Amino acid sequence: MPATPTPLLDLPGLPAGPADIRLIVTDMDGTLLDDSKRIPDGLWPMLAELRRRGVLFSPASGRQYATLARQFADVADGMVFIAENGTYVVRDGVELSSDILEPSVAGGIARTVRRLVAGGVDAGAVVCGKRSAYVERTDEAFLAEVRKYYVEHRVVEDVTAVDDDVIKVALFDFGPAEHSTAPALAPFAATHQVVVSGEHWVDVMNRTANKGTALRGLQRALGITPAQTMVFGDYLNDLEMLDAAEWSFAMANAHPEVVRRARHLAPSNNENGVLRTISRVLGL
Repeated sequence: MPATPTPLLDLPGLPAGPADIRLIVTDMDGTLLDDSKRIPDGLWPMLAELRRRGVLFSPASGRQYATLARQFADVADGMVFIAENGTYVVRDGVELSSDILEPSVAGGIARTVRRLVAGGVDAGAVVCGKRSAYVERTDEAFLAEVRKYYVEHRVVEDVTAVDDDVIKVALFDFGPAEHSTAPALAPFAATHQVVVSGEHWVDVMNRTANKGTALRGLQRALGITPAQTMVFGDYLNDLEMLDAAEWSFAMANAHPEVVRRARHLAPSNNENGVLRTISRVLGL
């Protein structure tokens, strides 16, 4: 693997003809979506062509399954959704895999967030269940951020007492999460994953859960190899899934660690980088 990814347009390793790609997995925010959170218009005809060629397209996101299913509602048949950073994988409404947090752990994280808030940190917890997300904060500024990623969400009095399988606890910080709230969750890192998944988001999951674990399970189930897999990502929660594909692309706007980890570099999310790269590699 090169120390620095090769820019797409100068990539010497690209084949003369279309590559044998059977699975394309892409992160959403900062990767497929532009900075205005829009899906590129060209994706829809491209998905039809990929389907015709027998190539499976799979969104892999920290977003909730219900949110992803709504975004791709018109083309969801047969699509695999790697939701909640790999903790919940669903195809045609059927769960393929999940990684459930112990209730005591989810409760401990929520209580830590409460202490941060009591100390003056402008943050809030989102307890992510299979059926819904659950929050205690009721102010519109916080709920507006929650709605971006969690179509199904409920305001409850106590997020530690929800009747649902909890698969992740997400923390939204109106400040820079990597330098403020993430360190406060360090005690959980000894036994669980504490992942900075965006500028303002930190996710806590089981140590076994990540997008890469979910992707490798999907590859095994479908008989698809890393050499037949193309992956796109931009942030730290994408690192493990980049390792699961030989065709791994960091976006030009990606976190420096993601750029170091990927094999290749794609144009930025605001330059339609995912679609341009797919077209170039598959000869569409």
